[in-house]
Amino acid sequence: MSDTDGKKPLGLGGAPRSGQVKQSFSHGRTKSVVVETKRKRVVVPVAAAKPGTPGAAAPGSASHLGDPSKRPAGISDAEMERRLAALRVAKAREAEDNARRAEDDKAREEERARKREETETKEREERERLAAAKAKADEEERVRVEAAAEAVAKAAARKADVLGTSRRQPAAPEKPAGAAAPTARGERADRNAPAAAPTAAETAARAPMGAKPALAVRKVDRDREERERNAKAKTDDGRRTGKLTLNDALAGESGRTRSMAAMKRKQEKARQKALGIGKPEKQFRDVQLPETITVAELANRMTERAADVVKSLMKMGMMVTMNEAIDADTAELVIEEFGHKAVRVSDADVEQAIELVADAEGTRITRPPIVTIMGHVDHGKTSLLDAIRKANVVSGEAGGITQHIGAYQVTTEKGQVLTFLDTPGHAAFTSMRSRGAQVTDIVVLVVAADDAVMPQTIEAIAHAKAAKVPMIVAINKVDKYGADPTKVRTGLLQHEIVVEQMSGDVQDVEVSAKTGQGIDELLEAIALQAEILELRANPNRAAAGAVIEAKLDVGRGPIATVLVQNGTLRKGDIFVVGEQWGKVRALINDKGERIDEAGPSVPVEVLGLSGTPSAGDTLNVVETEAQAREIADYRLKTAKDKRAAAGAATTLEQLMAKAKADQSVAELPVLVKADVQGSAEAIVQALEKVGNEEVRVRVLSYGVGAITDTDVMLAEASKCPIIGFNVRANASARNSAHQKGVEIRYYSIIYDLVDDIKAAASGLLKAEIRETFIGYATIKEVFKVTGIGQVAGCLVTEGVARRSAGVRLLRDNVVIHEGTLKTLKRFKDEVKEVISGQECGMAFERYDDVRAGDVIEIFEREEIQRTLA
Repeated sequence: MSDTDGKKPLGLGGAPRSGQVKQSFSHGRTKSVVVETKRKRVVVPVAAAKPGTPGAAAPGSASHLGDPSKRPAGISDAEMERRLAALRVAKAREAEDNARRAEDDKAREEERARKREETETKEREERERLAAAKAKADEEERVRVEAAAEAVAKAAARKADVLGTSRRQPAAPEKPAGAAAPTARGERADRNAPAAAPTAAETAARAPMGAKPALAVRKVDRDREERERNAKAKTDDGRRTGKLTLNDALAGESGRTRSMAAMKRKQEKARQKALGIGKPEKQFRDVQLPETITVAELANRMTERAADVVKSLMKMGMMVTMNEAIDADTAELVIEEFGHKAVRVSDADVEQAIELVADAEGTRITRPPIVTIMGHVDHGKTSLLDAIRKANVVSGEAGGITQHIGAYQVTTEKGQVLTFLDTPGHAAFTSMRSRGAQVTDIVVLVVAADDAVMPQTIEAIAHAKAAKVPMIVAINKVDKYGADPTKVRTGLLQHEIVVEQMSGDVQDVEVSAKTGQGIDELLEAIALQAEILELRANPNRAAAGAVIEAKLDVGRGPIATVLVQNGTLRKGDIFVVGEQWGKVRALINDKGERIDEAGPSVPVEVLGLSGTPSAGDTLNVVETEAQAREIADYRLKTAKDKRAAAGAATTLEQLMAKAKADQSVAELPVLVKADVQGSAEAIVQALEKVGNEEVRVRVLSYGVGAITDTDVMLAEASKCPIIGFNVRANASARNSAHQKGVEIRYYSIIYDLVDDIKAAASGLLKAEIRETFIGYATIKEVFKVTGIGQVAGCLVTEGVARRSAGVRLLRDNVVIHEGTLKTLKRFKDEVKEVISGQECGMAFERYDDVRAGDVIEIFEREEIQRTLA
């Protein structure tokens, strides 16, 4: 930060002059200050400026002021004198400051030298004291050792004397005074080690005869060295000697001491070093390596510092940061450089968490069969199921036709549990029938006795054969007048379905949903077929099932109708289904009751999904939310990549060719919202089939749930209507659509929806132009009429000539002109038409090249509106 801090210095206005003044403070600190002065203009009289005038100064009197010609304009001698005086004062003050600063520096240097000398003196005295103490201790030790050796020698001599005189006069040996005196002197000399010398002396005194004194000397040396080590350890400066008091801190002699934590760390290191424990060995790991990985994640998996990994990559010539991604090959080189082992994995390995393991034979129990009812529309499938369930579902369906796939569980009078799937029969619901055939165990093919085999009946047979599931034929409506079951059986032969009554292996039962005839026989046939199949499942494992239907409920969120195929689905389970995942919040059975778990072959509604799945997706229970989220994200990413790859695979030439072809194709854009996922898919598939090479229906977007403001905004931008199937727009969306002029159409029957879209698409077709020949005329003579031009005198040979009709001029049966008539006259009157056999005059519009003998062809054009088939 500068001295001015970015602010303008204070001034007096005018033309300021800036300069710097150096300020000096104590302890050698200085500061430069920017100052500004206002230039003062001094008006000098002309007389004073001229030499020789009375007021002019002598030339020699102002020689110290310098040459006046080199001064700034307007500066007088007095002003110059004041400036020079101020300059001298400033120089004198600066010289004083420099002298004072030099004195202060010298004093500080002397103080530092004095303190350094005192410190060195103290250290030298301390070293001399320690050396003197050590010399004194060595001397005392030497004297003590000599005394001990002398005592040993005297004791040995005394023992020899005693052994020589023991036979004549036994007496107790007296303790010699000389042996005790050195010990006493040793005790007085060294009070810090009172037990060392007596121990050596006693040991030497008790030594047997003939023992060498060197052993005692060596032990004494060892004791002395041990005492010195202990003393040195106690006086070690690295160890904390006590608390740091305020007086010690102010005195400044104790120096800075280490903290208790640092001392503990030092002691722990010393202990580990003493025990031979060094740094822990580096752990080498198997690093999971995907296709791409960030530098930070790679360092985390190797348990290395991210900075070290970045440094390694920079050595390879890659200037990357820790948040950038690198490819697997580069990451493998880094892993090998750090000594680890790379294990290549694929993104698809996340799917391994839901790999199904074969169940042991003893864990599988019998499960209820899954029965799918299929057939043509209005052949009585739902009515038959109502008769079995003793319910009335048909009355709840719009138009009396099934438009959703339903799942029900029925318990018969004999206690058998059956799971039924009711599929739509309308042609638009092909994908629903296909899903029903893929998850089922038995297919019940319903054929009306009064209608025989129909297109959706044939399609249902194809689905059953593709799924390789057994089939039971239920010939319905046998109570109606004109019913012919034999015709149905014969019609099935054309599709390789041979029933038992015709010596085949496919069971057939004649039933009537209205009267209940043959219902029991049908249930017995289903039970027999299920017994033959030996259907088993393991309920004590993670659940797996298929999504039959999915929808978006306003209050409950995404809901999926799931048919559990294996295991048991419980409340609280974490699952992944298609590109969505979730946690089971509630399970609702087909009767609308909440249950805690659903076993094999049980259809339930599952609440708690993150989004609406697609019908036909597989549900799998996983262990953790992280696994479920990872699998769902991988599947979503894979789906996006496939869509992107499909778009990227198109070449520029193909795009140009498609754009050129689309120029002649009219499109009807629509936006579809349905109540369930299956219905939305069926509507989209049906609308894609509407159209021809001239017009087509384009579904901009389709989804599940109510119509929202977002849908209205998209429809307004695309200028397309919104199709709502069994859904309604909320209040906000209705108001927005009304303001923006967006059309919303509601439907509950798919027939009406498809018919209306066909009619709207037909309006985009170009009208067909038909020509009708109404007459011929021959030119007999050509006249030139003023104001009109060439007029052909004609004879109508066939039909009639009309003024409003189109004409062609034929010459030698070749069309040389096509246009309209300018005038049509009979004699001198303008007429609308001339009949056959009469003469008339004709003039062509903007064409005069007519000749006698030419033939005029008269025709009319008619536009006929086309419709889509």
